[in-house]
Amino acid sequence: MGASDEHVFVGGYTADKGGDGEGVVRLRRDPATGVLTRVGVAARTPSPSFLAQHPTRPVLYAVNELDPDGTVSAFAVAGDGSLTPLVTRPTGGSDPAHLAVTADGRHLLVANYGTGSVAVFPLDAEGAPGERSDLLTLTGSGPVTDRQAGPHAHMVFPVRDEVLIADLGSDKVWRARLDPVSGRLSLLGAAVDAEPGTGPRHVRFSPDGALFVVGELSGDLTWWRPATDGSLAAAGRAATTTAEGENYPSEIVVRPDGRFVYVANRGANTIATFTWDGDQAVLVSETATEGDWPRHMILIGDHLYVTNQRSQSVTTFRIDGETGQPVRQGEPAAEASPTALLRWNVAGARQGA
Repeated sequence: MGASDEHVFVGGYTADKGGDGEGVVRLRRDPATGVLTRVGVAARTPSPSFLAQHPTRPVLYAVNELDPDGTVSAFAVAGDGSLTPLVTRPTGGSDPAHLAVTADGRHLLVANYGTGSVAVFPLDAEGAPGERSDLLTLTGSGPVTDRQAGPHAHMVFPVRDEVLIADLGSDKVWRARLDPVSGRLSLLGAAVDAEPGTGPRHVRFSPDGALFVVGELSGDLTWWRPATDGSLAAAGRAATTTAEGENYPSEIVVRPDGRFVYVANRGANTIATFTWDGDQAVLVSETATEGDWPRHMILIGDHLYVTNQRSQSVTTFRIDGETGQPVRQGEPAAEASPTALLRWNVAGARQGA
C-alpha cells in the first residue's frame, strides 16, 4: 500500500440477514484517481450494517443489526488498516441501524431501529465501550401502519451536548440532552415534527445551519430552521425523484461548501442532485447508480461513493466542480451486500495517541 493511499471500510449484511457479506471489508483508495481496490475481509462479524470512527483514537465501531438482540462491536485499527476485536456489547434492542460517537470521544450512541430506542455506552481512554449507561425508549406511531406501528430510531446525530434522533415510526426528529458525566439521556421533545407519513430516516446540517431531513416513506427532502423554543420550523420541501412508482430515499450528503445536496433514491436507483442557496433546495438532476437499492453514500474530495445493496456493488462518481453533478467513473466494483461506507481518517485516529 502506497504512503498516500487511504482506507475505506465497507459494512454489509451477512447470512443472518439474508446477505452474502462476511463482515467488515477493507478497500484501498487512491487519492489521485479515486479508484477503490478491494484488500479483503478485515473483521468477521455479523451484519455490520453501519460503521463509525472514534474522533481521536484508532477505533472502529460497527452495529451488528440482529433481531431480537442487537450488538455493537469495537475494533482497534492498525496503521495498515487491519482490525483487532476489542469488545462486543448488547445494545438492549433489536436491529441497531446506526451509531455515532460524541465529539469529545466519551460516549457511543446506538439507534435500535426495531425497538425504537437509543443506547449509550461510555468509552474508556482507549475508545473501548463499557457497560451501557442508558437506554432511552421512544414512543409514538404514524399512519403508515405496516412501517409505523411504533417508534423506529433510525439515526443518532450528536450536536454539542444534545442528540438528534431521527424516528421513522413517529414522524419526529427528537432532541435529547446527554449528561457527559452519567452518560444518561433526557428527552427534551421534538426538534422536528414532520408531516404524518414522512418517516424521517437521516438528517444532515448545511454549513448555514439548516437541517435537512430525508423522508423514507414520503420520498421527499425537507429543510428546517431554528425556532425560538429550541425546535425547528419547516422551511421547504422537495421530491427526491421525478420517476414514477415507490421510492425510499436513504442517505443525504451535503457538499462542504453547502452549494449542493445529494440524496440516494432506492426505487429509482438514482442519486438526486439539489442546488442549495440557503433558502431553497432545487432538484437539478438525477444520475443512475448503475446498481440496485443505493443504501448509503459518502463524499471524499470530489468523489462520491455509493453502495448498491441488492446488486452487490459500489459505484464511484466524480463530482463536477462547477455543476456539482456526479459523473460515473469506471464500472461499479463488486462487493457483497454492502450497506455502509466509512472513510478512515488517519489524522483523527492519531490525535492523542
